Amino acid sequence: MAEVTDPATTNDSGVPAPSDEYSLTVGAGGPTVLHDHYLVQKIQHFNRERVPERVVHAKGGGAHGFFEVTTDVTGLTKASFLAKVGKRTPIFARFSTVAGEQGYADTVRDPRGFALKFYTDQGNFDLVGNNTPVFFVRDASKFQDFIHSQKRMPDTGLRSNDMQWDFWTLSPESAHQVTILMSDRGTPRTWRNMNGYGSHTFSWVNAGGERFWIKYHFKTAQGIENLTSSEAKAIAAEDPDFHRRDLFEHIARGEAPEWRLEVQVMPFADAESYHFNPFDLTKVWPHRDYPAIEVGRMVLDRNPENFFAEVEQAGFSPANLVPGTGLSPDRMLMGRIFSYHDTHLHRIGPNYEQLPINAPKVQVHSYNKDAPMAYHHAGKQPVYAPNSYGGPRADPELAADLGWHVPGGDLGRYAQELHAEDDDFGQAGTLVRDVMSGADREHLANNIVEHAGDHVSDAVLDRVIAYWTQVDRALGHRVAVGLGKSQPT
Repeated sequence: MAEVTDPATTNDSGVPAPSDEYSLTVGAGGPTVLHDHYLVQKIQHFNRERVPERVVHAKGGGAHGFFEVTTDVTGLTKASFLAKVGKRTPIFARFSTVAGEQGYADTVRDPRGFALKFYTDQGNFDLVGNNTPVFFVRDASKFQDFIHSQKRMPDTGLRSNDMQWDFWTLSPESAHQVTILMSDRGTPRTWRNMNGYGSHTFSWVNAGGERFWIKYHFKTAQGIENLTSSEAKAIAAEDPDFHRRDLFEHIARGEAPEWRLEVQVMPFADAESYHFNPFDLTKVWPHRDYPAIEVGRMVLDRNPENFFAEVEQAGFSPANLVPGTGLSPDRMLMGRIFSYHDTHLHRIGPNYEQLPINAPKVQVHSYNKDAPMAYHHAGKQPVYAPNSYGGPRADPELAADLGWHVPGGDLGRYAQELHAEDDDFGQAGTLVRDVMSGADREHLANNIVEHAGDHVSDAVLDRVIAYWTQVDRALGHRVAVGLGKSQPT
């Protein structure tokens, strides 16, 4: 049998390292020298090996698995990953506490994060929820204040129940969630023994363009189990990583936990006349009005191979929607659409979606480019839109649905409403004719000709001339002459 030899240690450039144990020094008892690059590189990398922890949901764990469709819901949504009974989509799930830091005990009283990433054949679909169907506040303007009230006092650095209750009692909309939190549901026995919810109201649209309001419910197949306050405290003292350990060990033993996805469906028109605001995150929809229907099952059957790469660097955002899915006028959801992606840009970097755990399983065609740690590059293709050279083009028919009716009009993407004297070129023309001197106009024309005459194609030059002609006809004529072209009519 051939002897197995360990590979040689290298630096981060792949160059063989001189030693795993000893720095470069002046003699056995002398000082370490600065030009020991391998030592310096090890120190520098160690000093930077942690990314900033999440502001919320800092402590958590996760696992890979799949989602399988068990019910035909094509009458409700055109989403490809829900298009056929039996279809499976790979997923990654992350569970977490909300308020505590990285070292916090898993069993403290706190809501639990329930974040899912579906690697669909139309791009990534993220569902970022909690183990409760409601939340403490209904407007994103209060979210930051709520989280601050659950964190630490600025003077002592200690948690403060007074601070929490001060906020809750001054925010009566929190009562529903605080009631849940203060019950044993605030201390679930394990992540496997709790439900997950999208919490917000979302929307679906089917192939015929019909829209529905949706609530997502992931019901644990293991059964709901909670800890009493004394049990939770005892476990926190004995094993602060109890939930993380429990999930990992059960999956490692082949005991894959499972959840059943159900949705509540509200006909689109019902929202206007329902007896309370169905987009209020502090309320649930009564099941007697909108019974839940089964959609599929989620199974977690594979542990991460590298905790940092897969759990810590995972980034979820409710803005990740696929065709057939959409949002609602929920004000908290509107704030989260911006906030989640923004915090990952700060925490992991502008190219966090190129990391394997976050990267979609489909090709990316984007005009976003460069920035720190860019790994994928478009190569020789246009870096702007619109263009004339074959870059990607947006297709509204393929995109996720983001629209709904609001008083005064339908939410959508519209050109700016124009008044009688509005146009794109009017003020530019006034600047040329009424503000610029003759010399200014001459320089302007010369600059345009010089710039546009430098390796610009004929088709684009024709549009350049037309563009400046609409600004000012005389300027357009001077540009056309300078470029050796005729002026368009």
